[in-house]
Amino acid sequence: MTQIEQLTPHILSICEQHNVSLYECKWVQQGSMRILQVAITKEDGSMDIDTCQEVSNHLSEVLDEMDAMDFEYYLEVCSAGAERALRSEKEVLHAVGKHVYAKFHQTVDKKQDVTGTLLSFDSNELVIEYRDKQRKKTVKTDYGNVSMIRLAVTL
Repeated sequence: MTQIEQLTPHILSICEQHNVSLYECKWVQQGSMRILQVAITKEDGSMDIDTCQEVSNHLSEVLDEMDAMDFEYYLEVCSAGAERALRSEKEVLHAVGKHVYAKFHQTVDKKQDVTGTLLSFDSNELVIEYRDKQRKKTVKTDYGNVSMIRLAVTL
């Protein structure tokens, strides 16, 4: 079992206590620094610095008590990001009504990718509304044809 696998139940418990979801937990190497990066998100997809700080303080206490790492490291609790990848059907379903960017394995309506509002999703098909010049259009494709989908920031 990896360190991340050992730490995850404790991190999930702390996230639950602070009403946030764990998006990702990983080790990041920056030069000689090892960083335990914990990316979190609120139910509505947002995040704020105060919540990150509260989770960081609580998690730091638990990790110190566990004494699970026998090396120096830094703890970074951060937002999952405004343009985070949607890695599962559950995350895509949760993004219905939000602005997304999707790339396709095979072109759909002569498009290799599209940015717009995810109108609907079931396990087989997603529908995205996008603008083509001044007209609104929709693209429908099988979920299996999506090579990558992420949230997108609107200007």
